[in-house]
Amino acid sequence: MAAEVVTPFRPPPLVVRRNGSLGGYESALGRAGFEFVAGADEAGRGACAGPLVVAACILPSGRGGRIEGLNDSKMLSPATRERLFEIITRRAVAYSVVVIAPAEIDAYGLHVANLSGMRRAVQTLSPAPDYALTDGFPVPGLEVPSTAVWKGDATVACISAASILAKVTRDAIMVDLHDSWPQYDFARHKGYVTPVHSQALETWGPCPEHRHRYVNVRRVADRGGADA
Repeated sequence: MAAEVVTPFRPPPLVVRRNGSLGGYESALGRAGFEFVAGADEAGRGACAGPLVVAACILPSGRGGRIEGLNDSKMLSPATRERLFEIITRRAVAYSVVVIAPAEIDAYGLHVANLSGMRRAVQTLSPAPDYALTDGFPVPGLEVPSTAVWKGDATVACISAASILAKVTRDAIMVDLHDSWPQYDFARHKGYVTPVHSQALETWGPCPEHRHRYVNVRRVADRGGADA
């Protein structure tokens, strides 16, 4: 019996119209027959404490999906992100947010956990997407055609929307964690490496919300920190 030959999916050639709008990719895919286009992005890759948060979002086609001010969430003020978060969640055809705990990051590694989160976020969208656009790197196993877009959080509307959903959700989690672990000042730096955070690690050692795979956390833990 002859072996089945599986032809890999090749994305259709896209003509993206550069008209100043972030919706060019979605419009091009719509012209190619893909109705629901999801964008996926994460927040917290560079942090050494707190969860990794991944979001996926499908914006409506046409004017409903044109949200003024969309951009890479890191380029926006907290107030602007909060305002856009409310608009995105109200207008989106579908969105999902996946929270990946530090223990999962430690168990599988950051990138593997990130890929898993992307798959979960995209696959739990309802309605299911016809196509997915991911920020920066390809994500195998999405079960729909997909394309990775370099700096997609600043150039693709649905990825930008996902980046805002992930960032606002994660920031809120870190503010809540501050109440349990005030000595680390999570509300200020959100778990990223800063002089204040580094000094707190030296003084108190890591807590259960720190990622022990990270060199700075592991170095303190190996010296017998508070939660080592």
